[in-house]
Amino acid sequence: MSWQHTVPRITEDERQNRLARLRKMIEAEGLAAVLLGPTECLHYFTGLVWHPTERFLGALVTSATISYIVPGFERSRVETLPHLPGEILVWEEEESSAALIARLVAQGGRLALDDGLPLFFYHALAAEMGAVRLADGGRLIRDLRCIKSAAEIALIQYAMDLTLDVHRQVHGLLKPGIKSSEVVDFIDRQHRQAGADAGSTFCIVSFGAATSLPHGADGDQVLGRDDVILIDTGCRIDGYHSDITRTYMLEGGESAFERAWWIEREAQQAVFDAARIGAACSSLDDAARKVLAKHSLGPKYRLPGLPHRTGHGLGLEIHEEPYIVRGNDAPLAAGMCFSNEPMIVFPGKFGIRLEDHLYMTTEGPCWLTNPAAGPTEPFS
Repeated sequence: MSWQHTVPRITEDERQNRLARLRKMIEAEGLAAVLLGPTECLHYFTGLVWHPTERFLGALVTSATISYIVPGFERSRVETLPHLPGEILVWEEEESSAALIARLVAQGGRLALDDGLPLFFYHALAAEMGAVRLADGGRLIRDLRCIKSAAEIALIQYAMDLTLDVHRQVHGLLKPGIKSSEVVDFIDRQHRQAGADAGSTFCIVSFGAATSLPHGADGDQVLGRDDVILIDTGCRIDGYHSDITRTYMLEGGESAFERAWWIEREAQQAVFDAARIGAACSSLDDAARKVLAKHSLGPKYRLPGLPHRTGHGLGLEIHEEPYIVRGNDAPLAAGMCFSNEPMIVFPGKFGIRLEDHLYMTTEGPCWLTNPAAGPTEPFS
């Protein structure tokens, strides 16, 4: 089908506002600059998308300027790609990009590093500048990226709506005898036809006992009439991810599965109800496990029960902060967006993951997709 909605976009003004907030942090922390590598952080602040290689490409941000550090032979390509205005500084094949960066940083100044930079480049910078002048910039960058703007929420909502529609189409396709590989191929085609950046970013299709493996089983599977079905997939729109899981059966009658499905749904709702501004991320994980313990599942990561964290943040990366996990005392704040997926695993039998995402407003949480309706009704 054709996806007819208007795609939201991140504007240049929004990226400039992001840089302004980063520069405030640079000044507050007494830093000379922040170095962004070829990561989603470069995409977030500048709009430039680049895949990492052994040759460094990135951006040096100071309190007043932004400079792109680019291999000489890639300059013409970078000039054609979307990015915020800034000076392009090149280094040639026999030269050191780390040495170029060191010359640009004020004498004695501290350089904060994008924590997605590879270790070999950290060592190159340390050799040029001294490790004492290098700081971890991950925390201050993540604190900015963790709070989504209205435009980011709109992009994520668009991607979620698209993927939920694909889930609906898959539900109508499924019948005994279909192979999991056929379903994966169908989902990818539908994502592409609907305008996703590059089809499915991932796709897990599991039947029967394979649903008890959180990230799926190797090899092709064939759907049996009484099999549990778990489908977890997503796409990207302008770089922003969707990620939705549905678990169901085509027909009712398996009482053990149905009982477990409603426990899963109860745990998912408990997470939503616990999501309040200022609440610790860990308290949401606690809320899910409390429901499971009431039904004699767990405790902690013991199976049958919940073998992993209850949720993860989502944006330009499919797994990013905030993490909804035991021990994470970070408080929820307006603009945070994260998954709600307290999966229940019964080893060797089946697993149930209902994954929807929510975002925080000043009034509380909002669903990005409405939860499933029942064990044979994966949509509300």
